[in-house]
Amino acid sequence: MSKEKGLHPKNKFNTGYNFDELVLNNSNLKEFVATNNYGNLSIDFSNPKAVKELNKALLFSYDKLSVWDFPDENLCPPIPGRLDYIHHLSDLLSSEENIKILDIGTGATCIYPILGVAEYNWTFVGSDIDLDSLDYAQDIIYDNKLEENITLRQQFNEQNILKGIIEEEDSFTATMCNPPFYKSAEEAQGANRRKTKNLGNNAVRNFSGNNNELWYVGGEKAFLHNYLYESSLFKTKSKWFTSLVSKKENIESLEKSSKKLGAVQFKVIPMNQGNKVTRIACWQF
Repeated sequence: MSKEKGLHPKNKFNTGYNFDELVLNNSNLKEFVATNNYGNLSIDFSNPKAVKELNKALLFSYDKLSVWDFPDENLCPPIPGRLDYIHHLSDLLSSEENIKILDIGTGATCIYPILGVAEYNWTFVGSDIDLDSLDYAQDIIYDNKLEENITLRQQFNEQNILKGIIEEEDSFTATMCNPPFYKSAEEAQGANRRKTKNLGNNAVRNFSGNNNELWYVGGEKAFLHNYLYESSLFKTKSKWFTSLVSKKENIESLEKSSKKLGAVQFKVIPMNQGNKVTRIACWQF
């Protein structure tokens, strides 16, 4: 049993992983499971193939989900952490009904929409700038018969986040986003090399990701401020605007700017996953 620390109380994976059960969810995981130095069943978390099959097994613990295929060069999201964002969003929206979410940068894995449907039966619009990613996401939607809950839209202008995606008749309960961390491809590659070195192997693809997943000109701060500004142009289209924020120092400037743009509420939800500390910034007009 491998335990995840600090997950949301509602997170079904917060008591750890039962590898005997997970292998039943995904038989491809079996070849990667072995007894570790502590006498427990586990996998080699530096092996990207093992990590991908583990996350598939976690996902397939939901009755609604049975297919999740995407290229190895796309990021493989850790399911427990992604599910935490969904649960925290549910807490934020606890008084709402018929919840409809806009997921910015949904990616090839379509991970937030499929988790949101599996856990809460929400409705989603997912956006992305990369057409290949949208094609893979659409296949995942079709393969799991989720067309009634999830629709996709392409962002054609890399300068825009909400513009060109939000339509006149739209009304969202919340928007969500996991923004790119890095300022350039070079910075992303440098971080990848450091992580690989720390693991002591060549598990490059464990931290892979195509350009739009990993970096944005100006980095996370620039993305967040662009998103915040555009949210002020669509004040009535979403009750809440939210985003993951990996760098704590970006919160202060975001809160100041939100007040200048007329936000009536700004809150920060802390998230702790193992040794990783992150947060969700939430604002409304």
